[in-house]
Order: sequence, then C-alpha cells, then structure tokens
Amino acid sequence: MDFTILDYTRDRISDVLDFERRLRQEEDFWGWEIDGAYISAVERNFDDPAFRDSVSLLAYDREKVVGRIDASLIASRFDGSKKAYLDWICVVKSSRHRGAAQSLLTALRERLRSMGVQTLVALTASNDEAQRFYKSVPNSQMHDTGIWIDV
Repeated sequence: MDFTILDYTRDRISDVLDFERRLRQEEDFWGWEIDGAYISAVERNFDDPAFRDSVSLLAYDREKVVGRIDASLIASRFDGSKKAYLDWICVVKSSRHRGAAQSLLTALRERLRSMGVQTLVALTASNDEAQRFYKSVPNSQMHDTGIWIDV
C-alpha cells in the first residue's frame, strides 16, 4: 500500500491528536492522557529550540494519520559521528501489517542520510509484535542491551 509521508509540522497537530485518540480507542495502554496540558506541551515544542534536532514524520492513508515516527539527532565528540535515536514509531492497530511502519522508517533513514547521519539507534519495545518488526528491518542488527536511567 502507498502511504503519503509528511513532516510533522505545527499545522498537523490536530491530525496527530486524532491519530493518538484512535490509538487509544484500539489499544488503551498508552500511559498518558490527551488533555490540555499535553496539547499545550505539544504546541510549545514547535517554538522550543531544543527540538530543532528532532525529526518527526507522519504516514497518511488518504486524509488520516495512521503512523508516526520520531527521532532525535545525536552528535558525539567521542568519535566525531552523527547518530540519531529512534524515539518512537507507531502505527494505529487497524492499519498495521500494510507497510506504514516500513514506509516511515525508509523515509526517516533517507532524511537522516541527507543530514549526514550514519547510524540510527533504537531501544526496541519488548512486545512480540515490535520485536518481529525490528528484526525485519533491512540492514539492521541487534546490538547490546538498552537501559533507561531516570535523572
């Protein structure tokens, strides 16, 4: 299936909020509410310079967002490399297994390459469906173990 991949821009916030509501209708385990505080935080990030090194893309099927991918750039003085961290990739359950996630990942990789990024690093979700997806990604390998450290 062909999906239209577009940048997540301020004028698409309402499309993303609709997507997130549909996510919750189909699977209610997301852990945060779509309330006024959340919407305000989302709107503010488009004015915050801390997000200038973020890449967010949306997969549209006709007029609706069915998937989203988010990454942040990491420039390391350790070895002079540019990497990116894959923060989130999600497709609404009713649209899964039709190529949206692969389309998003392909578009993200192309964008990152154009920015001089050599490696995309991801923590993988531990559920079986996510593990199958990550293991299917071309030119990828599982390395190391991820850890979350609260600061």
